Amino acid sequence: MKSYKASVWKLSVNKTTKKPTYLVRWAVDGQRFSESYKTKTLADRFRAKLVRALDKGEPFDTVTGLPDSLRGGKAALSFLDLAVRYVDARWAEASAKQRDSMTDSLATVVPVLVKPGRGRPAPEVLRRALRSYVLPVPRRKRERPEEISAAAKWIEKASLPVAELQEITRAHDLIDALSRRLDGKPAATQTYRRRRAVVFNALEYAVELEYLPSNPLSRVRRKRGKRALQEVDRRVVVNPRQARELLTALTYVGGYDRASGRRLRAFFGCLYYAAMRPGEALGLRRSDCTLPASGWGRIELAETRPTAGKAWTDSGEAHDRRGLKQRSHGEVRTVPIPPPLVRLLREHLEEFGTAKDGRLFSSERGNVIAASSYSRAWKQARELALVPDQVSSVLAFRPYDLRHAGVSQWLNSGVPAPEVAARAGHSVDVLLKIYAKCIDGQEQEMNDRIMQGLGERDEPTD
Repeated sequence: MKSYKASVWKLSVNKTTKKPTYLVRWAVDGQRFSESYKTKTLADRFRAKLVRALDKGEPFDTVTGLPDSLRGGKAALSFLDLAVRYVDARWAEASAKQRDSMTDSLATVVPVLVKPGRGRPAPEVLRRALRSYVLPVPRRKRERPEEISAAAKWIEKASLPVAELQEITRAHDLIDALSRRLDGKPAATQTYRRRRAVVFNALEYAVELEYLPSNPLSRVRRKRGKRALQEVDRRVVVNPRQARELLTALTYVGGYDRASGRRLRAFFGCLYYAAMRPGEALGLRRSDCTLPASGWGRIELAETRPTAGKAWTDSGEAHDRRGLKQRSHGEVRTVPIPPPLVRLLREHLEEFGTAKDGRLFSSERGNVIAASSYSRAWKQARELALVPDQVSSVLAFRPYDLRHAGVSQWLNSGVPAPEVAARAGHSVDVLLKIYAKCIDGQEQEMNDRIMQGLGERDEPTD
């Protein structure tokens, strides 16, 4: 409901707090409203906007107390309401990891755009309320503990209108929140960029709905280190001999019968010989594979099973079920596989068979193998296959580093970049920026090639 009966009073100072705050007070149709600001300048600026709207004869909303010019000409939408509506609009089409990222980013900034006042919940309680109850679509009707219920009610009342973001200081507050972790320490550059992208898109949604005239984050210019797209550290990349020794070491992992290590040997072989992502290997089915008795085989990748968490998947399983990364739904990536991998896969099928749904790699109970399980086996294999100095280094520290090694080996074998990119599931541009690295053990070979080009011979040293 709107009213033209509005009045704006002079600024007052609240001296009950440690640092005095400045209070803007006004009334709409007999109902009093107030906003508190840390500085007199900010309070004066907001009061001036109210007076200007009053002079222009704008109607004031009796619920929020704001004139149309501060509400985008529509009923006031709180920042919390915007976050909920944005999640609603994106949830169905988002992957489990995107849902996780969405709620993480929005839970970081929603508590920033709030009215000052008493009774604010502890940061960790407020974040848990947003992340686990208020924002995720399927979890909103869950029974809430008392402290979570109180935190949700507080943020619903305290969340400011989205129109407040037209104040550049509010946009800076959001950026500051995105730049820091919950403990106040600086967030990693990649975390900041990921979160900022989510919040930027949410504010674009507000512009689309005409609650904002433009995206306020577009007006904020801050540099945060290098681009998130970074080259692979060449120190993590194993050479072919080291890769074979690591795969062999897996047969000694897993206690008395060592079945758990053998069960994972072909899985890790896929990461190295076919440069597959772990999620792609977990989704690999027998029907995707052509495994001749000798020679090269072929894999047609169609599905990935990335670890996401039960809270974010539609199925309630820990692993999401998606199409290939950065590919259209139903699109397949064909990867020719060398004889060593063909042999590994045939041996795996002969000993362990497949899961009920045809997946090659599963736990003893037939479930998708947890990342913690294959990471633990990989750690043990490194300790068996590598010398102590290498174990303490970053060499093949993560299972994913086998993919880096596989792509690097293809490139150093002279395979053209477009073909490597097609097999690895990357664009050529991304491939050359990230994966074009010499593998461990080839430095001397490269040095010899340079010396030959210079017409010199590298003399041995005593």
